[in-house]
Amino acid sequence: MANLTLELEAERKKICQIAKDCNLDFFETIFELINYDQISQFAAYGGFPVRYPHWRFGMEYEQLSKSYEYGLSKIYEMVINTDPCYAYLMEGNSMMDQKLVMAHVYGHCDFFKNNIWFSKTNRKMIDQMANHATRVRRYVDRYGQETVEKFIDTCLSLENLIDRYSVLNAPDKFKSTSTQLKESDYIYNVERQYMDKYINPPDVVEEHKKIQIEKMQSKLKFPEEPVRDILSFLIHFAPLDDWQQDVLTIIRDEAYYFAPQGMTKTMNEGWASYWHSHMMTKRILNDAEIIDFADHHSGTTFMQMGGYNPYKVGIELMRDIEDRWNKGKFGREWNECDDVREKIHWDKRLNQGRDKIFEVRRIYNDVTFIDEFLTEEFCVKNKMFVYKLNKETNKFEVDTTNFKAIKSQLLFQLANFGQPIIKIEDANFENRGELLLTHVHEGLDLQPNHMDQTMRNLFTVWKRPINLVTIMENEGCMFRFDGKNYTKHEIETEKKPENVD
Repeated sequence: MANLTLELEAERKKICQIAKDCNLDFFETIFELINYDQISQFAAYGGFPVRYPHWRFGMEYEQLSKSYEYGLSKIYEMVINTDPCYAYLMEGNSMMDQKLVMAHVYGHCDFFKNNIWFSKTNRKMIDQMANHATRVRRYVDRYGQETVEKFIDTCLSLENLIDRYSVLNAPDKFKSTSTQLKESDYIYNVERQYMDKYINPPDVVEEHKKIQIEKMQSKLKFPEEPVRDILSFLIHFAPLDDWQQDVLTIIRDEAYYFAPQGMTKTMNEGWASYWHSHMMTKRILNDAEIIDFADHHSGTTFMQMGGYNPYKVGIELMRDIEDRWNKGKFGREWNECDDVREKIHWDKRLNQGRDKIFEVRRIYNDVTFIDEFLTEEFCVKNKMFVYKLNKETNKFEVDTTNFKAIKSQLLFQLANFGQPIIKIEDANFENRGELLLTHVHEGLDLQPNHMDQTMRNLFTVWKRPINLVTIMENEGCMFRFDGKNYTKHEIETEKKPENVD
């Protein structure tokens, strides 16, 4: 297959059959053997051989290639979520590494095909990326590289202003509040019909009707409901040229393609690591490869104190779920048991663990995965505590072992990738065509420099002043950027009641 050596092709066929024997279900997977320079190029493009031209990809390539040359990092595997799936093996890796990568890739491909958050993914994205690149190059030829690249810079700075959790929904439909003007709003009520032409002369009625329509339009709210997918709204309603609208659509389409991968990073890597570990130790490794495998696997799943490694958390949680459902450590009886010794030796021999992790793989994302299955016992076992630096000893020490605090902090980091949630509240703010945004404040203030740049770039696209309502230093405020100056206005916010012990 592809350009694999005969030895690698034999191993690929063997591992593919082993993966199928484990009930993994995946698209056809095509492996390509490439050198480190090629894999750095592909990684810079997000795994795709062809994307639109932009300096960002060149910068990422330089970082990756220099990092490899200086021995700071190494890309072992890369796989693209398409049908068929394409995966890359790097020349020069040992045979053990190549087998590990292939086993890991088949785990990823199974996840891509079966997890619900990937169900709306464009499986022909390689062709779509090439199409995007062709369109952008045409615009570069027509309008100049500097003009197009500058606009792409603006769009890329806004690419996170999408609704990642809407990937399973139908496209947004933007509605404005509809209100019909009644006749009684502009015609006086007349008891005697013959008096109507004197009380409601046609020219006065028409003038009064026009005034009432203007008043009503000034009260109309658009959009009717707050919009979280800001890029979609800008594509539909911002005063853009046709080529600019197309470029913004390209940026949005690619952002939504990569969104499920970010939403399932822990699960996806945990699932692939679980299966490569299972297949390698049970059926693939020979005696001479055990030590090398253990060394490489432990290096991948190592988690620093106070850090977060999706490979480590993902694989350990999968194993924990399998063990709990095999032994029946779930449900009302388990939760109500207060006997520590009984819990230690608890084993109902249900053997439902393998079925359970396949179910988890199908319907969860990282946030629901952690929320549902992260337990206090798991945190203690894996030393998942909140740490802080002791300035006197210059060492990290446990700050809290409070399970609720640990779980809340972890979920906060995973939800929306730890980025602020911004919504369009009104696209005709104060009847001036200005954009009013609201920040869903969840305990952390916006970073002023990021807020500054975001509002500037939104102004570039919307071409009208941008207003943003948020909470800064426990005070409600509204920031306004009119294209030249920033102004800050204090606003009244409903104060939350203080906790009373």
